[in-house]
Amino acid sequence: MTIVNTKLNRRSFLKVSALAGGGMVLSFSWLAGCKPTSKEMLEMPKEWFELNNFIKIGENGAVTLYSPNPEFGSNVKTSMPMILAEELDTDWKNVFVEQADFYPERFDRQFTGGSQGIRQGWTPLRTAGATARAMLVAAAAQGWNVPASEITTAAGQIEHKSSGKKAHYGEMASLAATMEVPEEVQLKEIKDFKIIGNSKKNVDGVKILTGKLLFSLDHKVEGMKYAAIVHPPAFGMKLKSFDKNSVSDMPGILDVFSISLFKDDYQRNFFDTTTFPEIIAIVGNSTWEVMQAKKTLKVEWEKAPESTFPMAGRGGVTVTATVPAGLENTSSHKERMAEFTAKQGNILRKDGDPEGEFNKAAKIIERTYTAPFLAHNTMEPMNCFADVKGDKAVIYGPTQAPEFIMGTLAQALEIPRENIQINLSRMGGGFGRRAYSHHMVEAALISQKVQAPVKMVYTREDDMTAGVYRPTYTATYRAALDENNNLTALHVKAGGIPETPIHPNRFPAGALDNYLAEGWDIPSNITIGAFRAPRSNFIAGAEQSFLDELAEEMGKDPIDFRLELLKRAETNPVGSNNDYDPKRYAGVLELVKEKSNWNSPKDNVHRGVSAYFCHNSYVAEVVDTVIKDNKPVVENVYAAVDCGVVVNPDAAANMGEGAIVDGIGNAFFGELAFENGVPTKSNFDKYRMIRQKESPKKIEVHFVQNNEDPTGLGEPLFPPVFAALANSLYKATGKRYYEQPFAPQLEMQNLKM
Repeated sequence: MTIVNTKLNRRSFLKVSALAGGGMVLSFSWLAGCKPTSKEMLEMPKEWFELNNFIKIGENGAVTLYSPNPEFGSNVKTSMPMILAEELDTDWKNVFVEQADFYPERFDRQFTGGSQGIRQGWTPLRTAGATARAMLVAAAAQGWNVPASEITTAAGQIEHKSSGKKAHYGEMASLAATMEVPEEVQLKEIKDFKIIGNSKKNVDGVKILTGKLLFSLDHKVEGMKYAAIVHPPAFGMKLKSFDKNSVSDMPGILDVFSISLFKDDYQRNFFDTTTFPEIIAIVGNSTWEVMQAKKTLKVEWEKAPESTFPMAGRGGVTVTATVPAGLENTSSHKERMAEFTAKQGNILRKDGDPEGEFNKAAKIIERTYTAPFLAHNTMEPMNCFADVKGDKAVIYGPTQAPEFIMGTLAQALEIPRENIQINLSRMGGGFGRRAYSHHMVEAALISQKVQAPVKMVYTREDDMTAGVYRPTYTATYRAALDENNNLTALHVKAGGIPETPIHPNRFPAGALDNYLAEGWDIPSNITIGAFRAPRSNFIAGAEQSFLDELAEEMGKDPIDFRLELLKRAETNPVGSNNDYDPKRYAGVLELVKEKSNWNSPKDNVHRGVSAYFCHNSYVAEVVDTVIKDNKPVVENVYAAVDCGVVVNPDAAANMGEGAIVDGIGNAFFGELAFENGVPTKSNFDKYRMIRQKESPKKIEVHFVQNNEDPTGLGEPLFPPVFAALANSLYKATGKRYYEQPFAPQLEMQNLKM
C-alpha cells in the first residue's frame, strides 16, 4: 500500500466549489504534463466547470484533463492521462484530452524533452487521480449516509454493495466539489492496474490521419500576412546592408526590414541560440510571393567580429559566452581536435593509478572514434504565427519549451510577460530542435513591425543552414592489458566542438580499479544544441565499439565481458559516485541475450551488441546484418529496455522502434560539414536520410518487467544502436568502423549503399 501526501506544493490542488450544474473541477498543478483522450467517449456534458490546470468531471461522468506539456510525437498525450484515469478509476472511453496553452502561473512544468515527462509526472498524476476518486467517494458516503470504507469504485461507477446503491461519477461531482481535499490518499498497488500496462491508441491518431487542424501551419486568421527570413550565408558572417528596392515592386511584397532578436543589455538564457541574432524579414500576401522575393533580394554581408554576452548557464549560474570570429571549416576542425586529443585534457574522474598500469602494461589497445555535426531535420519546418498589437501579443507555434522563450519575447517586444500568450500547437517533430524557439521571437518582431498578424515559415534550407546542430566529437579509448591478457586500466579522453561528450561517472567507471576520464572542448561560432540523447548519442557508440574490440582481443564473448564488468561494479564497486545500477544494467544484457538467441545466430547473420544507460533507463541492443547483393542489410534488431513500469506498451515499443531506425540512419548517413562557415548540405537531395527499404526488416522491443517508477524512453534506445550496428558490420565485413557516418567507408570497400 502506498500512501501519499496530496499537498505536493503551494498550488497542488485548487478545488472549485458551488458548481452550478453538477460538475466537479479538481485542479492539480503538475497536470501540465498529462493529456487524456479516447475515440469512444461520452458525449460532451451539458455543464462542467473549467480552470486551466485541472481534472474536471461533467454531469454525465465525462472527464477532461488539460495537458500543458507540448506534444511532438512521444505520445505523452495518451500515456499521461492513462496514469490519471488509472487512479481515478474511470472508464478510459469517458476521458477527453485538450492541449492547454502556456500558463506559467498555473503550471509547474511545461516542457517536453529530456525523456522526463512520464518520470516526473508519475506520482503527481497518480496522486491527482486518487484524490479526485477519494472526494467522489466522500461525496457518496455523505449523500447515502454510509461509511466511505464500504464504498467501491470501478470504471467511473460508485457502488455501496450492501445497500445496493450505485451512481456514476457525474452524479456525485457537484457534491464532491464541496468535500475537503484529503491530506493523504492511498494509491493503487501496481498489481491492481487495469489501464496502465494495457495499450491505448494515440488520442490524436485519427485527427492526424484525417488532416484535422493540429499544427500551427494550419492556423489562419483574417488579415494575416506571410513572412520569410533571410539569414547570413555562413556562420561567422553578419548583415552589412540590403537593397529593399530590389524586391519592393515584386507581386505581393509589402515590406522588407531587418530585425535584431536581443537587446544589448539582455542576459540570454541557456536556450537562447547564438544563431544569427540579426536577420532580414520579407513580408507579403502569400508564402510563395515572399519566397520568390527572398531569392531576388540583394544583400551585402560581412565577417562578424568576436562577440561576448552574459548567459545563464546550467544551474542558473551566469557565465560570459563568447562567439569566436572566423569562417570555420570541417578540415580545420579535424586538425584542431587531433591536436587536443594529443594533449592532456581536464581530468573529470580518476580511480586508482591508471598511469602506473599503462606504464607496466604488457599490451595497450588504443582506438579513436569521430562523428560529424548532425542536423535535426524535423519533418515540419520551423514556423510560427504571431499577432502583436500594442502591449499585447499572441504567439502560436511549435515549441518544446515555452518557458525558455518567454523572457526573450518580453525583452524583444518590450511587452510585460503577463501580456504575452503562447498557445501551443502539436509539433511535427522536435528531437531538441524546438527547445530553441528563436523562430517565435522572429515572428513576433515581424508582426510588431507590420502591425498585423503574421505567419512566418522557414524553408528546409533555412533550417538546415541556420540550424542548431549536434556537435562534432572525437574520443580516444586506451586499455592496458597484463601478460595474462587481463584488463588492468582504462582511459578515455573525449572532446568536441564546442563541448565534451563525456559522462565521467557512467559505466565502465566503477567497474575498474584504474580508470581515467579526461575531457576538453573547442569554442565555435557554429550553433549547437540538444539532439536526441545529447552527448550520449556519440559517446555510447565509441565506448561500446571499443568494449567490443577489447573483448575480442581478450578472447571473450562481448556480452559476457560486459557482464563481468557489471558484476564487479555490483559486488565491489570502485568509487562512490557511480550513477547507474549495475544489476539493472546487467538485466537488459541478459534479456537481450535471451530474446535474440545470441549464442545461436542463423547462418550468414552477423551480430553486434551494445548496451547503454542514459535518461535514467537501461537499454541493450543486438543488430543482425547480412550481406545481400553486395550490400549490408540490417535484418533484425532486438532491444531490451528497463525503464520501470511501462504505461502504454504499444506506444513505448513504437517509440523504441523509431529511435532505432533514427540511430541506424544517422550511423550510416548522417553528416553535416562546413566550408568557410557554410554548411555543405542544405536539403534532402544531399543530406542523406534513411529510407523505408533500408530500415530493419524486424525490430523487437522487450521490456524488463518490474515495479520501478517509470524513467526515460524517448531517448535511451537511440545511443546504443550506433555501436551495435558498427559491431555487426565488423562481423560482416572484417573491418572496424571508427568514423561516422559508415556509408562512405562501406562504399570504399566496394559495398553498395
